[in-house]
Amino acid sequence: MNTNNNSQLPLEIPIGDAISRIQFSPNSNNLLISSWDSNLRLYDVDASVLRVEVPSEAALLDCCFTDDDSVAYAAASDGFIRRYDMHSGVIDPMGSHDDMATCIGYSDETCLLVTSGFDKKLLSWDIRTKKSFSLSMTLDAEIDSMSLNGFKVTIGIGASAQVYDLRKFDKPNLSMEPCNGAQLRCVSSLPYAEGFAVGSVDGRVALQVSCSSNLNDTGYTFRCHPKLKDGQHHLASVNDIAFSPLVPGAFVTGDDEGYATIWDARSRKRLLEFPRYSNSVASLSYNHLGQLLAVASSYTYQEAKEIVEPPQVFIHKVDNIDLGSSSARRKT
Repeated sequence: MNTNNNSQLPLEIPIGDAISRIQFSPNSNNLLISSWDSNLRLYDVDASVLRVEVPSEAALLDCCFTDDDSVAYAAASDGFIRRYDMHSGVIDPMGSHDDMATCIGYSDETCLLVTSGFDKKLLSWDIRTKKSFSLSMTLDAEIDSMSLNGFKVTIGIGASAQVYDLRKFDKPNLSMEPCNGAQLRCVSSLPYAEGFAVGSVDGRVALQVSCSSNLNDTGYTFRCHPKLKDGQHHLASVNDIAFSPLVPGAFVTGDDEGYATIWDARSRKRLLEFPRYSNSVASLSYNHLGQLLAVASSYTYQEAKEIVEPPQVFIHKVDNIDLGSSSARRKT
């Protein structure tokens, strides 16, 4: 595959069910794909080769890398947290939640794996010991989304965003409703400052920045995904947000209507909107250099009238996009 062009991953065997998460490796252009079809896949984007496909015993609802390509983890519908050796394909169950495990993330600074589930628990696991979870916290409601950066974990519960310090992990450092009571669909930690962004079911994105060295605002909300339908604005749920490692302040959002859009956080202006995908945009991931953007087009089980087509993953080269311009334009 020539990554100089926008390309669809040529998967010889189609992904059999909804994609739950895509994530580039922290060190290479290997892409991890978890799916409701119970398979964890490792795709080498540079070589256009599916390196590993590991079947599991339950639907995979989230996945993450550690600090290299060789080890990955996934959260499953049977509650189990599993460790995957991506070289050998060996699976090692670490432990489980009391209900479906829904979110998972890794902190390189602490060597902690953090997971959540329908049991309303937030668990941390020390991957160096390979034992059961090291810390546990029971919350008032199920966690809908989660994002880790450094020593901080940000979670979305209903309309509330909460930030915890992994070194204390007893109570949130911050708890707020960034979208004025609207249900949150996704959270994403800022990679270049203390803060986070959230996306809501009514098409809004809110940014909260504690260290404003790179941004003028410390917190604001704007509607980024109102779509015209029958002459009226239709609000599409924001399913995922990913920040560019290449340009501080640039981020991409994906929605239920099948649109992925790159924004400038400083000006709150649209930089680029990709042509509409056939399914919802379920997950987004930049590679470690910020040159490539992976977009998972998949039904998400969020809407009753979703189009059920085979999930697809698209790779876009974005390092030649003029992200310094705040003028809105559409990629054709």
